[in-house]
Amino acid sequence: MKKVQQFIENKAFGVCTRLGEMMDIPTSHIRIFFIYSSFLAFGSPILLYLALAFIRDVRKMLRRGRSKWYY
Repeated sequence: MKKVQQFIENKAFGVCTRLGEMMDIPTSHIRIFFIYSSFLAFGSPILLYLALAFIRDVRKMLRRGRSKWYY
């Protein structure tokens, strides 16, 4: 089960894992929050999740030094 969870987390941007590490909260609680709040708020937390995933990927790319943007 742990391998399946790691595979899904790697393919799903790793946002919940990173938030859990930063706030010292279990990732399952963060995932449940996103699921329940998506039902209650008609999917708007999905936009927040995607924005966090985009920011995380951009920061990772900038840390590697392989920026595709020209200054």
